[in-house]
Amino acid sequence: MLKSASHNSIGGKVSRRRLLQQSGCGFASLALAGLCAELSGEEKNPLAPKAAHHPASARRVIFLFMHGGPSQVDTFDYKPRLQKENGNELPFEPGPLLDTKSLRLLGSPWKFQQYGENGSWVSELFHNVAQHADDLCFIHSLHTKGVSHGQAVSMLHTGTDNLVRPSVGAWVSYGLGTENRDLPAFVTISPPRGHGGPRNYGAAFLPASYQATAIGHSGMNVKDAAIAHLNASGVSHQEQRQQLDLLQAMNRDHLSRSGEDEQIEGVIESFELAFRMQNAAPQVMSFADESPQTLALYGIDQAATDDFGRQCLLARRFAEAGVRYIQVSFKQNGWDQHGNLLKGHQSNAQAVDKPIAGLLADLKQRGMLEDTLVVWGGEFGRTPIVQGEDGRDHNPQGFTMWLAGGGVKAGLHYGATDDYGYYAIENKVHMHDLHATLLYLMGLDHQRLTYRYAGRDFRLTDVYGNVVHEVIA
Repeated sequence: MLKSASHNSIGGKVSRRRLLQQSGCGFASLALAGLCAELSGEEKNPLAPKAAHHPASARRVIFLFMHGGPSQVDTFDYKPRLQKENGNELPFEPGPLLDTKSLRLLGSPWKFQQYGENGSWVSELFHNVAQHADDLCFIHSLHTKGVSHGQAVSMLHTGTDNLVRPSVGAWVSYGLGTENRDLPAFVTISPPRGHGGPRNYGAAFLPASYQATAIGHSGMNVKDAAIAHLNASGVSHQEQRQQLDLLQAMNRDHLSRSGEDEQIEGVIESFELAFRMQNAAPQVMSFADESPQTLALYGIDQAATDDFGRQCLLARRFAEAGVRYIQVSFKQNGWDQHGNLLKGHQSNAQAVDKPIAGLLADLKQRGMLEDTLVVWGGEFGRTPIVQGEDGRDHNPQGFTMWLAGGGVKAGLHYGATDDYGYYAIENKVHMHDLHATLLYLMGLDHQRLTYRYAGRDFRLTDVYGNVVHEVIA
């Protein structure tokens, strides 16, 4: 029996506080305390908006990941000498190659043309993107570590080629939080299942709330993609709330006994966010309010461009709704043409060219391009050397990526590869430098954005990286 003669009783009757504490093992009291803390703003939210280190040029990032490694010498890095010497024996010593049977030059089968006021050379593969050449900032001197997809993909997404580390989007989430409490800070659309899989958008040792929310995967049509386990079938919204309250009561009890713990706080917020997303996410993912003109701009409902067009439009909608980092992936290994280069790159470009151009036009029309950083590229480039009869090998020695909006210099061509497009030789930009620059544009200092784990401070760029100020407007 409960004692009535105590400071928890009033006039011989049990107080409401005492009843809540002792009924149902005290979970009712814990749930009430958690609710009160949330309403009063006392509960710590790991995804709450955070102050940047310095004024930011970009509020959000849309990363268009071309998985497999598009060829720079067939897209945005025109090499007249390579064209002239097509079929000749290799006039330079190559770096590591997967295939050394044939060491002859392979010129591009596509024509290049100059576009825009700056005369940017772009191949016919990207005729639509070329119309926005004056909005693009080309970096022609990227280089990275790893000749295999697994290594290079990991470097691109996490800054390391052999350890499990937080992804770029997770670092951005950790540094800035989200602008919309009902949506995550980081979303990945159609992520690849191989070459790192979830590690490429995971949080590693950062709290779970900073990892990406995945929409579908590379093996399914985006039209059918959804956020897994967002809704519980056969359970009402009220019942879900009751179940969550019980679970969160146990989590908060554990937190109260263990003391401040970012991992537990991250789990608590992840559950709460998932519950709130049940209403917010479907609205963002629906195209019901988009005009036919906008759908056509992205190539939606057109056979070749429908899938990637939907990905790009989803990216714009999530960016507009307050998500900080949106990762869009095109087909696992889509650009990996070790053979049949002509057919493979042609098909890939046909699928992405119009949607990407539509995204750039849509962002600009809405006034969003100014503070949205769009990043295009793969984990590495491809060799100017023929592989087999008509393919290209992996090339981490020198390749092209481009940026748009978000405070970068429009129409700029930075860095250069040699006359054949193999080695980066002028103003070389390592993947660590690209990451440092991306964070800088978001208002984050890559040397100050650290997390203490296992007795040392970690950061995205490890002990490397320099901001490429020359590409910043």
